[in-house]
Amino acid sequence: MKIIITIPAYNEERTIGILITKIKEVMHNYEYKILVVDDGSTDKTPLIAQKLGCIVYSHPQNYGLAETFRTEIKKCLELKADIIVHIDADGQYLPQEIPKLIKKIQEGYDLVLGSRFLGKIESMPLIKKIGNRAFSRAVSTIIKRKITDCQTGFRVFTKELAESINIVSTHTYTQEQVIKAVKEKFKIIEVPIYFAKRKDKSRLISHPFEYALKAYINMMRIYRDYEPLKFFGRIGFIFILLGFLLGIFIIIRILLTGAAGGIPRVILSMLLIVIGIQIIVFGFLADMIKR
Repeated sequence: MKIIITIPAYNEERTIGILITKIKEVMHNYEYKILVVDDGSTDKTPLIAQKLGCIVYSHPQNYGLAETFRTEIKKCLELKADIIVHIDADGQYLPQEIPKLIKKIQEGYDLVLGSRFLGKIESMPLIKKIGNRAFSRAVSTIIKRKITDCQTGFRVFTKELAESINIVSTHTYTQEQVIKAVKEKFKIIEVPIYFAKRKDKSRLISHPFEYALKAYINMMRIYRDYEPLKFFGRIGFIFILLGFLLGIFIIIRILLTGAAGGIPRVILSMLLIVIGIQIIVFGFLADMIKR
């Protein structure tokens, strides 16, 4: 079976060479190639990868993880891969654990996730840990199956899964691949892995509050895209509840004083209820379109 090990990289000249060397040490008994997708690096990342004999494809500018992952899939299928190994370039995932994930593919699984939360985490900022767990809970709710680490950048999957699942997200590929794999009835398993401490400062969480905001927005997108009826239904229910409570207040005031206390309150109560009903209708329409 032909294995392609894909490494998305953006300005990782300090770690990419070490990672590639360790991969070669581990994979000497396999038929494999290493594909480095350079996402517009401005340092020596692509040159180092080329010197170490990797196939290198460079984006003309930085497009982000989702677009880089789409490029990886396209190039791996062009290279006739049977098994695709995706590992981040920062050195936090251990190459010596690649065979452990490949073995699960050989046992019949289609997508193998290296779970940091089932294994050992040497170091992870608290805000990132909370965000990862929140994402995993959201995805688990959607697919009705517990996934401990849907955000992992260490995963192995088959050619069939790569051909069947089209990644359309513009913000992240991780949750989308897991959700669609479950929807398409592919076999998924998580494997405990070791997650090492990053040797330099993470670009992802250089601003903790910005990271938290992006994580929250992405989580809302997951619910919106995959559970539109629940997403819009809950928002609509909040509006209806506010309108209903305001209506009760108006009725109580009429009973006690004989006056509603102003026409605007009555209009606001009716408006909140109507808006809530409209949002729920949007949810039903979105759910019909999704299906």
